[in-house]
Amino acid sequence: MDKYYVLGNPIAHSKSPLIHARFAELTGQSLHYEPMLTPLDGFSATLAQLVSSGARGCNVTVPFKFEAFQAASTHSDRAQLAQAANTLVLDGSAIHADNTDGVGLVNDIQNNAGVPLAGRDVLLIGAGGAGAGVLGPLLAAGPRRLVLVNRTRARADALAQFHRSHPSLQNALQKTELLTQDLQGLEGSFDVIINASASSLAGAGVPVDGRVLKPGALAYDMMYGPAAAGFMTWAREHGATPRDGLGMLVEQAAESFALWRKVRPPSAQVLQEMRMLLA
Repeated sequence: MDKYYVLGNPIAHSKSPLIHARFAELTGQSLHYEPMLTPLDGFSATLAQLVSSGARGCNVTVPFKFEAFQAASTHSDRAQLAQAANTLVLDGSAIHADNTDGVGLVNDIQNNAGVPLAGRDVLLIGAGGAGAGVLGPLLAAGPRRLVLVNRTRARADALAQFHRSHPSLQNALQKTELLTQDLQGLEGSFDVIINASASSLAGAGVPVDGRVLKPGALAYDMMYGPAAAGFMTWAREHGATPRDGLGMLVEQAAESFALWRKVRPPSAQVLQEMRMLLA
């Protein structure tokens, strides 16, 4: 039976094994998927062990996505843009890196939440690993304008410039304006705002003012469960439609599963089941 893993630290909370087990069941695929707690200084050794055991692939979560990218011999455009990988395809000693976070986010917003991104004004908060993982696919979805903000402006500027100069995005950037602003002096209002910062995880307040939300805007937090509760309440209080990151989790998993198994699982059904389970 083909074996797959999710590597992280911590990892016990991960819902990925549940999601992939359900995908396998619904698509008739025979596979085994399990979490693997990886020592903070032991990613390379753990990956080498999986490769030698004949594992077929793994997901990678915090804090190893940058190391996963560096460990691979080939990289997708999505991984190149993020400079990080959440999905590794293992074929003997060959390691291929991909990043399915951004396409998972875009699929959840457009397909599950029913909010098209083309022609919209989008605000992305956070230029760390989470923001870097989703910026490319967000631009590819064709918003009118995408504004990137970060606690440290220089980091947002650097990430935006890297994307502006990347060959794979030249067509997308002809129809989308990619801008950065100061987090404190943020101007304008947006149809979609996405929180990719660590604020929810840290239990901190929402890092922007409610004035950035157009009436009925979608306010999306990449966290889910209790971590997203504060952001969701803030969004509701300001007349926005709140959404947490559970759909992104399921959709990025579906993209990984399709990469490994060449079959697309019914992600909307599994998302519905996960919502009921977590409720």
